[in-house]
Amino acid sequence: MTQIFLSVAAILGGLSVAAGAFASHALREKISERSLEIFETAARYQMYHALALFLVALLISRTEFPQPALIASGWLFLIGIAIFSGSLYALSLTGVKSLGAITPIGGVAFLAGWGALAFAAWNLKF
Repeated sequence: MTQIFLSVAAILGGLSVAAGAFASHALREKISERSLEIFETAARYQMYHALALFLVALLISRTEFPQPALIASGWLFLIGIAIFSGSLYALSLTGVKSLGAITPIGGVAFLAGWGALAFAAWNLKF
């Protein structure tokens, strides 16, 4: 899991930087100010949770037998990025308002990921 989470975290972190640059340079004149804000929110949350996934991977690498809650937190962060950020990217680029209805599911995945990380951290043994 360490290698998977580290690799995916690095890729998602890099993609969030690319998304931010894309928003600043290519989208600024093409979409509304509100859509640009939505796109930037997606990129920002993607970066936050790519860093959180990186932390999860490092914690997994430091333990002999990783806790299921620690692994679950990594998967929940990935699910959150896909649903939360993905739906916001799509909403901002297409204007399809119904996409915003699934965004909270990604937010719940983020919250569950942080909860699982807190539970795992409480029980960590180095």
